[in-house]
Amino acid sequence: MARPLRLVALISGGGTTLQNLLDRSATGQLAGAVVGVVSSRAAAYGVERARRAGVPVAVVERANRDREGAGVSSPTPAPSRSRFAEDVWAAVRGFAPDLVCLAGWLHLLPIPDDFRHRVLNIHPSLLPAFGGKGMYGRHVHEAVLAYGAKVSGCTVHFADDTYDTGPVVVQRCVPVGAGDDADALAARVFGAECEAYPEAIGLIAAGRVRVDGRRVVISG
Repeated sequence: MARPLRLVALISGGGTTLQNLLDRSATGQLAGAVVGVVSSRAAAYGVERARRAGVPVAVVERANRDREGAGVSSPTPAPSRSRFAEDVWAAVRGFAPDLVCLAGWLHLLPIPDDFRHRVLNIHPSLLPAFGGKGMYGRHVHEAVLAYGAKVSGCTVHFADDTYDTGPVVVQRCVPVGAGDDADALAARVFGAECEAYPEAIGLIAAGRVRVDGRRVVISG
């Protein structure tokens, strides 16, 4: 039987993915429990979702750290970015998680050695298609439709130090309808996401996931 994992969710917005994890955990359909949330925006609605569920929240806003770290000769120096990442990981470690779930987190976050292959992200396309910097949310679905793709879907992958390039754990495919707009496609993809993220967490909780270079090997 899978050991329930301690999960920390990182959010920047509305928290629909977070809500899915909270709901699944409450009904016993998730091999883990969200024990903490880190938000990059105090006003993110996901913060309210977490608090309603009784989950503690830490807010780490990047803009404040950019200003604090800015020097005279360089208005946006590398140390300011490092300060933000350090504060995020300090907040994460405070919750002592087994696994970190990016759930609408909109910042590139370097992964420290102690969290390598312990950070999951979900992306609303079949990577490596329609990924990379600036490709999130509605932007992805609009790009899929503009390209004329016949299928889309979602990808759960281990996060690394670049956008959408880590080893893939789970992918789910959905059709692109002839009459789809971005909202219709987004709703269909989100339905797949609601299944794929818990599936990936369950595989990890069961000890069935091994990373071999770029490949994720699922045992059993």
